[in-house]
Amino acid sequence: MIKWGIVGLGNMAHKFASSIKETNNAELIGVASLDSNRLKIFKENFNISDENAYDNYDNLISSKSIDAIYISTLNNTHLEIIKKSAENKKDILCEKSITLNYEDAKEAMSYIKKNNVNFYEAIAYRTHIQTKIIEEIINNNDIGEITRIDASFGYKSRVKPNSRIYNKELGGGAILDLGCYPMSFLNFLYDDKNDYKIINFKGSFASTDVDDYAKIEVFINNKINCNITVSIKEILDNRIYIKGTKGELTINNPWLPEKKSILDIKTGSSFYKKFVNSDKTIYANQIQKISEYFQKKINNDKYAVNISDSLHIMKNLTLWSNLIRNN
Repeated sequence: MIKWGIVGLGNMAHKFASSIKETNNAELIGVASLDSNRLKIFKENFNISDENAYDNYDNLISSKSIDAIYISTLNNTHLEIIKKSAENKKDILCEKSITLNYEDAKEAMSYIKKNNVNFYEAIAYRTHIQTKIIEEIINNNDIGEITRIDASFGYKSRVKPNSRIYNKELGGGAILDLGCYPMSFLNFLYDDKNDYKIINFKGSFASTDVDDYAKIEVFINNKINCNITVSIKEILDNRIYIKGTKGELTINNPWLPEKKSILDIKTGSSFYKKFVNSDKTIYANQIQKISEYFQKKINNDKYAVNISDSLHIMKNLTLWSNLIRNN
């Protein structure tokens, strides 16, 4: 049984605390928040004892009752909390994106490696059974050799200068908030051992100077054309289309798959649907799998975003961001 502590009590922390109840190998022990009102409400909602509800992060992270830390704070705080968690020999599940940029991600990796702790980034679709089924379809050559991938993730939000999503210093913008999803999918299929060439890009900026729309075209191994689009100012298609030499695969709900999801497969003149069933909700599945990895000391499973994956993803996100900003 992995005993968890949560640092930061925003929306994702509530989802984590609700979802952990579905698991059989994880238990929520302690929480920490700098906001006394949030701490009070969370403690009452999830039956956290007074001695395990902390008004500072350090005391939770150093607690001997905790095996693993779920970092659910703003992106600009991740690096320091990763450092302290690693130094206290806590395994880490960190909300996306891991840091604000590639240099910070490399520093985070150094703390994780130095202290020999396990780390995964909380991009939850990767631990869902749908990801493994997608891989099986591709490996079985059902659609042939992949030639093109189109992926998008976008929603419409109002410009709020004080909100995280529209504050550059807090990790706001479409690339950091949403780009990690499609970029992590490319990384799942083609890790850092593959050749990535950026051949086209464009973007736009909100009044607060965060990117509110971004598009990038990547050529992988000189043969696979990949197009990624993200936006916080408009709703996009929010699907993945994979074209192969023998057919096509459409992933209808790639980023937040539910217990029941559907894949569309076209081969020649034939069309059929693949039904995917999970026994847990997406976040419960993530906690179950990550807790299992922590128990078994597995730090590089491909069906979750490990530290090497995080580094490759953040390298590409930082490059993408710099390209549209300096264009």
